[in-house]
Amino acid sequence: MSELPERSGAAGPGDAGPARPSGASPAPFDASPRAIGVSLAIAAGTALLGLAAGYLWSLVAPRALIVVIGHGEGSLVQAETTAFIAADFAFCVIALAGGALSGALGYLLGVRRYGPLPMAGVLAGAVAAGYLARWVGEQAGHVGLHHLLATLPAGTHLHASLTLRATGAIAFWPLAAGLVAGGLEAFVTRDRHRRTAGQPALLRRGQPGTGGAMTGPASPPAP
Repeated sequence: MSELPERSGAAGPGDAGPARPSGASPAPFDASPRAIGVSLAIAAGTALLGLAAGYLWSLVAPRALIVVIGHGEGSLVQAETTAFIAADFAFCVIALAGGALSGALGYLLGVRRYGPLPMAGVLAGAVAAGYLARWVGEQAGHVGLHHLLATLPAGTHLHASLTLRATGAIAFWPLAAGLVAGGLEAFVTRDRHRRTAGQPALLRRGQPGTGGAMTGPASPPAP
């Protein structure tokens, strides 16, 4: 009767153990140098995206019309202008789009692999991006406007610089980023659990822990 080599469930001294499946959930908290580096890169990249978003806001947002009334002074041509509301609305749309983009990229580049630490980087970078977008948008053309007010004659019409009056709109960026990154993680985790629960439990004979007996190949009956 042939004998099968005994299979042991314990890994040998030089065995690294079974590889983790690619779809497995990340560790609860990964503070390895690589995870920290990825988290910082996500935060910095999101902040840079905020600079670009602020410049885009300065290009597309409508501006109120003012008239020069004296040296370095101006006044709104129409006090009930809707330009301020439209400018705030444009900022909200850009912040939501930027937050969704940074949240998706943050999840793909870090959250799905390293877990909570890159998620903190996504949120921290999103908060910084919101403030930077506001600052860049309000500063664009600000110096030039003051120069024109000081040099042009009274009665000249100019477009005012941007001002975000609804300051709470800054929160739209981290809100969108958190919802997208967290939503993707929740969707992937739920789908993984659903597929795992749908698979039948396959018990292999001879596999440790399954209760199956270890037998060799079937031998023909004795004559």
